[in-house]
Amino acid sequence: MIATHAMMLAAGLGTRMRPLTLERPKPLIEVGGRSLIDRGADALQTSGVGELVVNKHYLPDQIEAWAKRRTDLNIKVQDETGLLLDTGGGICRALPHLGEQPFLVLNSDSFWLDANVPAIQRMKAMWDDVRMDCLLLLANKARSTGFGGPGDFDMDSEGRLKRRSEETSMLVYAGAYLVHPRLFEGSPVGPFSMNLLWNRAIGQGRLFGMEHDHWWLHVGTPDAIAEAEATLKRLEVK
Repeated sequence: MIATHAMMLAAGLGTRMRPLTLERPKPLIEVGGRSLIDRGADALQTSGVGELVVNKHYLPDQIEAWAKRRTDLNIKVQDETGLLLDTGGGICRALPHLGEQPFLVLNSDSFWLDANVPAIQRMKAMWDDVRMDCLLLLANKARSTGFGGPGDFDMDSEGRLKRRSEETSMLVYAGAYLVHPRLFEGSPVGPFSMNLLWNRAIGQGRLFGMEHDHWWLHVGTPDAIAEAEATLKRLEVK
């Protein structure tokens, strides 16, 4: 069975979220009365994930305390207080705890609202081990809150991705993906970005995407919290 293991990236400094992050790590910032990291963990738990790795760096004791409170998941906290490993390096260190099948990775600065079928379930159903090494959840900018960038990817009719070819794209990486451990073979030692491996997968035609069918909320700054809460209220979501 795929996606019984997951990693949540929670080691960032949260500098754009200051002053709120002067006393707490960004994943513990609340939106609509629920922390960002809890919203991600909820989505994982309800989609069949039982084993979760969470990395810590900034204000690490608070991440540790959060993990102890989440008794519905078997959580291992990975200590990166000595060195920030970036997105790719952190996952590489956690690989021994993430199993041999495709696993999930979630950022902790955004979340999404599900329609009839949860996004993670849709990703699991779409996974094709023969063709894919990584499957990204993508948001359409027309159904997103808190994101003002140019977009990230172009996607063909089969879901295969390449970097955007124009100045802007409507498809944004939504902070979640399903990935096979083989993608990390030959990875650098130490800190590196997942963009390095995604670019390699693009070159091999093995990076795919799935467009989310509901709303995505990016919470990168203090102002974005109010925007996200207004969206939740408008959509009548708790």
